[in-house]
Amino acid sequence: MAEKKTRVPFNGTKEQEEALKGVIAELKDDPGALMPILQKAQDIYGYLPIEVQKIISDETGIPMEKIYGVATFYSQFNLYPKGKYRISVCLGTACYVKGSGDIYNALMDKLGIEGGQCTPDGKFSLDACRCVGACGLAPVMLINDDVHGRLTVDDLDEILAQYE
Repeated sequence: MAEKKTRVPFNGTKEQEEALKGVIAELKDDPGALMPILQKAQDIYGYLPIEVQKIISDETGIPMEKIYGVATFYSQFNLYPKGKYRISVCLGTACYVKGSGDIYNALMDKLGIEGGQCTPDGKFSLDACRCVGACGLAPVMLINDDVHGRLTVDDLDEILAQYE
């Protein structure tokens, strides 16, 4: 049976909420205000959890479904926080044919999270990308700005241990 995936608890502060409400008050009457409000909210919190989306809905009167739809449609928005160590596995053609899909799946298992999520301790987040321009090192993953190439699934424990 698969391990249950856990959600990082929301830890917004009163100061962040006040800053968000200030932005909303300033922008909410402008046509097309939702995008800049979401961008500022992500700047304030680092991501757009359901709690932040609810504040935006309550303050603007925009339905939650619309806010969620915009937040999930545009790749610039994150519904989950990013970890101290942001892992990005290239799933571009060169990397994929050399096994990056297996590496991505193994990382999800090892970290206990899905792609796009962050570990409950805030240490690691995992994303896929399409090309990092290091095809000669395929398969490749980045951890923050560190490039790890010519990977196998067996390399992952040793690499992750470097960031513990």
